[in-house]
Amino acid sequence: MTNISTWCILISALMPIICAGIAKWGAFSKSASEGGYDNNQPREWLSRQQGWRLRANAAQANCFEALPFFIGALLWALHTGASQPRVDLLAVSFVVLRGAYVALYVLDLASIRSAVWVTALAVNIALLFSGG
Repeated sequence: MTNISTWCILISALMPIICAGIAKWGAFSKSASEGGYDNNQPREWLSRQQGWRLRANAAQANCFEALPFFIGALLWALHTGASQPRVDLLAVSFVVLRGAYVALYVLDLASIRSAVWVTALAVNIALLFSGG
């Protein structure tokens, strides 16, 4: 039986892909020569973007950066005997905060985004130390 924590790992692992999709949203309707998405040079194309596309790409990178610590903290919590309900609550909190972080990043709400980032980090640290 799959538990909530497993779903949280999957959602967190998909977040960077979702961010990449946001960064590319609507860019497929134009050819690469007209400034549309260039699948031959995707990283170069993303590096030339501005505004919300550039921020979505930055959120993608940050999601990748946060992923190993989250998975490690979750697995360590379970390994050290943390209660499943506590792990699930912290894991869901982390995923919700990271989802809010991505939205705030794309919307260019930097101060709130930073506060959410710190809160998600604190939740991840709590997860790491939630075991026996």
